[in-house]
Amino acid sequence: MLDVRRLHLLRELDRRGTIAAVAEALTFTASAVSQQLSALEREAGVPLLERSGRRVVLTPAGRTLVAHADAVLERLELAVAELAGAREGIGGPLRVGTFPSGGHTILPAALAELARRHPALEPMAQEIDSARVSDGLRAGDLDAALVHDYDFVPASPDTTVDEVSLLEEPMYLATGAESGTARATAGSEASPEAPDHPATLAELLGPYADAPWITARDGTTGHAMVVRACQAAGFQPRIRHQVNDFRTVLSLAAIGQGVGFVPEIATTPTPEGAVLTRLPVFRRSKVAFRAGGGEHPAVAAFVAAARAAVNGRPGTDE
Repeated sequence: MLDVRRLHLLRELDRRGTIAAVAEALTFTASAVSQQLSALEREAGVPLLERSGRRVVLTPAGRTLVAHADAVLERLELAVAELAGAREGIGGPLRVGTFPSGGHTILPAALAELARRHPALEPMAQEIDSARVSDGLRAGDLDAALVHDYDFVPASPDTTVDEVSLLEEPMYLATGAESGTARATAGSEASPEAPDHPATLAELLGPYADAPWITARDGTTGHAMVVRACQAAGFQPRIRHQVNDFRTVLSLAAIGQGVGFVPEIATTPTPEGAVLTRLPVFRRSKVAFRAGGGEHPAVAAFVAAARAAVNGRPGTDE
């Protein structure tokens, strides 16, 4: 009989690439992970791993077993959800991740809705970049999370995670009044001279090719989105500031410290001196949870609360 906990370790090794990374993510020692994987190989009766330099790669049999592990662990999530549904009331801890702008726009209203409807539920929020959410969910550090992806940085397919959509919103270029006012009309749906031809990304961003740029920290999806959008417009951005809070991006742009991208949901309030130009670039916000976990009453309650928070916000599209 194959041990489910060892299957989980094999799946993590497939995604993280090294035993050390698995050990760090799951708070094990590297030797403990190695021992458990060796035991799994003995249970399977065939080699599952082979060394490739400093990395450990899965054999064809190992990759086949990972595919089955995904299905087994999803069924376990469904079982846990069904058992939770048999209990009376929704309560206990709920570990929720959020990206920064979701933390000060969507999350407070969602948690207020949860407290009103399910006072026995104990949500515990932590800020996390969307690129790290899948790892947090699989490791059991999170039960659900607000995530997003952008044009130019689509989410990677992940069979271990399910998502439900919340909101699609346009991105805006934030500039200072002195640099932005002369070009503010460029961000409209169409210029007065050419109403049938909306401005292209190159036309909107090109005038700022030599400007200092404000992005999220390197390694985040927000950073990658700005860099790739600028590259698509024909230049490499000269990055001066790296901050993850869009309110800070707006404030820095307003005082002439650079230009940056801000999603629609984070444009209110707009500080004096900041000019916003709508771009043909979009961000999509979602709730993510472990595959099979969407039927868990606590997770379903959070999804409903997040949807209520988005639908109750003035000026949102969904």
